[in-house]
Amino acid sequence: MVAAIAADSPGPDVLDVGCGTGISSRQFQAAGCKVLGIDVDARMADVARRSGVEVEVAAFEAWEPAGRTFDTVIAGQTWHWVDPVAGAAKAAQVLRPGGRLSVFWNVAQPPPEVSATFAEVYARVLPELPISKATMTPLEGYAVMFTNAADGMRAEKAFGEPDQTRYDWERTYTRDEWLDQVPTHGGHSRFAPEQQAELLAGIGAAIDAVGGAFTMEYATVAVTAVRI
Repeated sequence: MVAAIAADSPGPDVLDVGCGTGISSRQFQAAGCKVLGIDVDARMADVARRSGVEVEVAAFEAWEPAGRTFDTVIAGQTWHWVDPVAGAAKAAQVLRPGGRLSVFWNVAQPPPEVSATFAEVYARVLPELPISKATMTPLEGYAVMFTNAADGMRAEKAFGEPDQTRYDWERTYTRDEWLDQVPTHGGHSRFAPEQQAELLAGIGAAIDAVGGAFTMEYATVAVTAVRI
């Protein structure tokens, strides 16, 4: 996906909205792009800078481009925090004609037997959490974000019709690798320490029950529109 977006960009200048610690930024740099990141969190911006990413701290809708323009605006796993209409309007303001706005998300789907057990653990430990009551698949849940992004681009008349591209891939996690990730997921840092400990114990037991590892299926979905 990174290679495809970089190849379609009319030039090397990329603006990474919500760059966080620079995970996407570094991949676009490796693909030959010159990247400027924006993030609201100064702490994450500091981490990104230490890895060689230039970052400015601001909310995208309020950020001052100071006359700068870009060939591509990207947002990895962050566009749902941006107002989709105001964000598209700001992207149109800073994109050169023919430039592209490309926003993307990774959607994870564990194997059915693991997914069911994980859901049972969340429902037991954190019954008030929306994830504990979810009836949709993760991809169905994320589809709302894809639709909102596309509708925001359509509302900004400076863009052509958005398109959606899906990239399927998978990764195998050991028990310890997955337990290292879980506390970093959205909202998990707010759980009480005893809840987090119980959650990790339950998830660890579920992975142990399937042999100590599992293969996560991912769909990376990009919604893209071209600046007219």
